[in-house]
Amino acid sequence: MGLGDLVQKAMYLGIGVASYAGEKAGEKLSELRVQVQKVADEMVDRGEMNADEARRFVDEMVKRAQQSAPTASVPEQRPTEPRKIEILDDEEPAPTQTAVDDMRQQVADLQEELRRLKKN
Repeated sequence: MGLGDLVQKAMYLGIGVASYAGEKAGEKLSELRVQVQKVADEMVDRGEMNADEARRFVDEMVKRAQQSAPTASVPEQRPTEPRKIEILDDEEPAPTQTAVDDMRQQVADLQEELRRLKKN
């Protein structure tokens, strides 16, 4: 498969995705129109609006939905440098040299104990 085939397939994929997105958007707008029409019909039945007002209401709601639908993704603005993180440790102070020496001695003692146990 050559580079031309790859480019052609990528183009077809893009067209397919755009077509699918368009179909889905059309379906959602149709569903919205049906739902808004039901609400408008109920309001007409209750006498809260007349047929002309209901028609304008449905058209206005669909128009608002079309306008608020995202047409293209806006790139998110990200900081140019990484966020700084400060680590605060209030639990324990840094060990002193004597504490470190004590821990080393304990490790050495444990190693000696382990060697002794392995021999027995």
